[in-house]
Amino acid sequence: MADDPTSSSTLSVPVGADDHVRGPAAAPLTLIEYGDFECPQCGEAFALLPEVLAAFGARLRFVFRHFPLTNVHPNAQRAAEAAEWAAAQGAFWPMHDRIFESGRRLSEARLLEIARELAPDAPPLADALRTHRHFARVKSDFLAGLRSGVSGTPTFFVNGVRHDGRWDTAALVAALERAGKNAG
Repeated sequence: MADDPTSSSTLSVPVGADDHVRGPAAAPLTLIEYGDFECPQCGEAFALLPEVLAAFGARLRFVFRHFPLTNVHPNAQRAAEAAEWAAAQGAFWPMHDRIFESGRRLSEARLLEIARELAPDAPPLADALRTHRHFARVKSDFLAGLRSGVSGTPTFFVNGVRHDGRWDTAALVAALERAGKNAG
């Protein structure tokens, strides 16, 4: 989340075909999270998102973008690249969920285990991690986050405007409701 609650930033890179999206593309509300798979606060946000998504149903699409804070989370980059490997297998969201469900047990060995469970016939994740095959995709999200004023995780955008307040269920629902009223 941003450090200065009085500042306001807008999303510099709109949602596009490369984004990982849950919910209908035409939904009137969009919640974007810039997250880090090893960030404890992102893990907390992951746990509350089902309630937020359920509150809006088909009126909300959720987008996850990578923002690995490698200086404090040594497994964050590998986890983001593993999620992109899974995306290439058509399994981004199952990998996303399983990584967050791993919590403090996140390690390269755990990522490889999840990959074998989700896509046993896919090319080995270990090769993709060793060659950094998906580094550019993760970096693209990270740079887009920097351009949008992201400096920490989780950082949320509601309909393209950074949400600088609390990010518990009630606060996100209220922000989305306000955005819905403003949009229409």
